[in-house]
Amino acid sequence: MDSKHELKCSPVYVHNPHLDALKEDFLYHFNLGTGTHDLPAMFGDVKFVCVGGSPWRMKVFAEYIATELCMEDPKSEYPNICAGTDRYAMYKVGPVLSVSHGIGIPSIAVMLHELIKLIHHAHCTDVTIMRIGTSGGIGVEPGTVVVTKQAVDGTFQPRFEQVILGKTVVRDIDLDQSLAKELLKCSKELNQFETVIGNTMCTMDFYEGQARLDGAFCFYTEKDKQDYLMKASKAGVCNIEMESTVFAAMCKLSGLRAAVVCVALLDRLKGDQISCSHEVLQGYEQRVQKLVGYYIKQQLKAKAGST
Repeated sequence: MDSKHELKCSPVYVHNPHLDALKEDFLYHFNLGTGTHDLPAMFGDVKFVCVGGSPWRMKVFAEYIATELCMEDPKSEYPNICAGTDRYAMYKVGPVLSVSHGIGIPSIAVMLHELIKLIHHAHCTDVTIMRIGTSGGIGVEPGTVVVTKQAVDGTFQPRFEQVILGKTVVRDIDLDQSLAKELLKCSKELNQFETVIGNTMCTMDFYEGQARLDGAFCFYTEKDKQDYLMKASKAGVCNIEMESTVFAAMCKLSGLRAAVVCVALLDRLKGDQISCSHEVLQGYEQRVQKLVGYYIKQQLKAKAGST
């Protein structure tokens, strides 16, 4: 374990002076609030947060991590902490929080605002957050796990742009490189599947934004598509998804140590549609869970050994 991450006590930052004037901060999309819930008691021990698109997938991950950490009966039911809303799902197993974020930048951005405030209100420290999910690969075999080195936008630039008060705000989207290297090291120790570190392109759309030919609209050719994806590959892009830029931007602003870990379900240079069976796809998705679960387990062992 990196001693500098072991010894420091880093809080989670919110940059909003208006929150101090609130009598109660109600996290609407989580159905949680500072006036209705004891957030420090509920979440104060959280050290790892894993977020992913699907509520079902994040419940499966919670069940998996409970088994790996031997913290709870693997046959027990895990209540959805956000059961009072149908927007997101949240599960907690010891120091690990598993949260769904939906699909695309707007959905994960809403979730992250409330998640960051939740962690802040709970007085959590030294939190590591990882987005785990699926993606389309570029020049990598299906089943390859990609740990993001640098998130980039659809023009291959390392930036996240958002319009605020009618003005375009550009934010840095650097991820924690030491965390990415630690995850790659864990994969080598597991030695069960191919893992690479590469750039991840984040788009606003699954179809035209990712140069697919099978959407409801398409005004470009197969050659146009291949030319674009080859340019992405030359820019170091190994996979494409729809959340990494805003995830990286918001985690950096809040001081969260962050990583993006996604498995490639197909090589987009060879096609647009996923042809693998459901069983094969489930196996691919489990690779990300195994890697992140192994990392968390190793970190907790190292921390226990140092106390």
